Amino acid sequence: MRGAKAVVECLKEQGVDTIFGYPGGMNLPLYDALYDERNIRQIVTSHEQCAAHAADGYARATGKVGVCLATSGPGATNLVTGIATAFMDSIPMVAITGQVDTGLLGRDAFQETDILGITMPVTKHNFKVKDAAKLIPTLREAFDIARSGRPGPVLVDIPRDLFFADVKYESCIYEEKTPGKPDADFLICAAEAAEAIRQARKPVIIAGGGVIYAGASKELAALAEHYGIPVVQTLMGLGSLPQSHPLCVGFAGMHGHKAANHAIAESDVVIALGSRFGDRQTGNVVKYMKGTTFIHVDIDPAEIDKNIPSSIGLAGDMKTILHLLMKPESLHHTEEWLKSIRQWRTKYAYDYDAGDLSVPWAMHHVALATAGKPYSFATDVGQHQMWAALHLRIEEPRSWLTSGGLGTMGFGLPAAMGAQVAYSRSRRVIHIAGDGGMRMTGNELYTIARLKLPVISLVMDNCALGMIRQLQKVMYKERYIACELAHPMDFVTYAKSFGIEAEAVQTQEEFIRAFSRAMQADGPRVIVLKLAKSFVEPMIKGGARLNEFVEFK
Repeated sequence: MRGAKAVVECLKEQGVDTIFGYPGGMNLPLYDALYDERNIRQIVTSHEQCAAHAADGYARATGKVGVCLATSGPGATNLVTGIATAFMDSIPMVAITGQVDTGLLGRDAFQETDILGITMPVTKHNFKVKDAAKLIPTLREAFDIARSGRPGPVLVDIPRDLFFADVKYESCIYEEKTPGKPDADFLICAAEAAEAIRQARKPVIIAGGGVIYAGASKELAALAEHYGIPVVQTLMGLGSLPQSHPLCVGFAGMHGHKAANHAIAESDVVIALGSRFGDRQTGNVVKYMKGTTFIHVDIDPAEIDKNIPSSIGLAGDMKTILHLLMKPESLHHTEEWLKSIRQWRTKYAYDYDAGDLSVPWAMHHVALATAGKPYSFATDVGQHQMWAALHLRIEEPRSWLTSGGLGTMGFGLPAAMGAQVAYSRSRRVIHIAGDGGMRMTGNELYTIARLKLPVISLVMDNCALGMIRQLQKVMYKERYIACELAHPMDFVTYAKSFGIEAEAVQTQEEFIRAFSRAMQADGPRVIVLKLAKSFVEPMIKGGARLNEFVEFK
């Protein structure tokens, strides 16, 4: 069959049911092959960057490999930010780009770009296919690489003439790989780690995104309950343990819950599960490490000792390792430690009774209104992202979609769109954004309206790039520049121009009514919160230990 048809058949065998993309001259043969295809839904976004973010959101929500398409040149380069976002957060994605014909490669043909050279630092692997016989084996390998081990994005660049070439296609059923059995040395190391946990008086588990990607949430809960260990979560780890679980302390890091940060700072043994110890999580590394034994569990051996020299490093399958760590009987050493944790949680509990409309209050109201109901949350990047992490209650894995490692403004709306496509009507996505990020990718409201996706967008409009302004207050003596969005934008009219119902609110009562209407609506809704400028608290001091905080006046 023709190469383009073979690619479509290969996508189906890999379990692909949805593709996000944008057509162009060099990938048009592939779109033509999709014309008669009823088992793959192709969704044209408003911009290629948003196609990558939508595929990313789809992958985060489902655990499947997200797929995006673009043409050569500017189409391919527009994917780069979305690919880099997926790479930093270990999201399985396959990006398929069209390329100029093989006979024109290297001749600066119209819309020719070296997309392999451009994306090499931000992909798990990438391929340029030059031989039609290698087209399908390469595509299968791309999916295998994207989903195996530590997940990540893979790019496959296909010259246009290969889509027309005759390709031998034989169907192949994908079989998931099972992890191998640990060897004797690994078992000794795991036993050493288990004994360190067993003897600890003040242990704490840091649950990162790797717990979710490994599908190890039940094993995490079992480990915590077995030894009586409090669990803090990274930004990417939210949902790995329900926030209603009595051992869940909350979100830790630069803007984390004070109780969670105190737990890490005062612990004697830290068990980090699927977390890379990013700088926003640790603060001052020397102070972070002082007096603490670190046990680091990760699928990627390269992460062990990369940012924090680990006392014990265990690289491998998360579920297998957690079962090994639970073998010894508990000594029940943690009763006093858990009492201290409860005291911190009480001492630093947030007061939601201020009376004015604020993002913390709004997130708290959303958490109460959606409790026990099928909702997921997708955020953009900035102050609202931190407030959402602090004040929502994320109860399930894969119900929290946010750009952690790259911190990509504009991620939220297309990611929410991709997740909502995956859920169809079985679950609803609430998108939370600032006015800055909404200006970047708000045009995807067109796609959301066209597809009648029931996404609820909450836009925090304070006429400022809030996190930039906060950093300028703390680090630059309040010399505010390039952060004020003084020229107003009417987000309500903007949303309505796409045919989406929208309203602005200024009080708590107005928000309660607007959000209730949005939850009852069948289609997309936009609510714009008109807010005063403020600052995210807590915030750790620069160069300080994790439990030393900035005091805002």
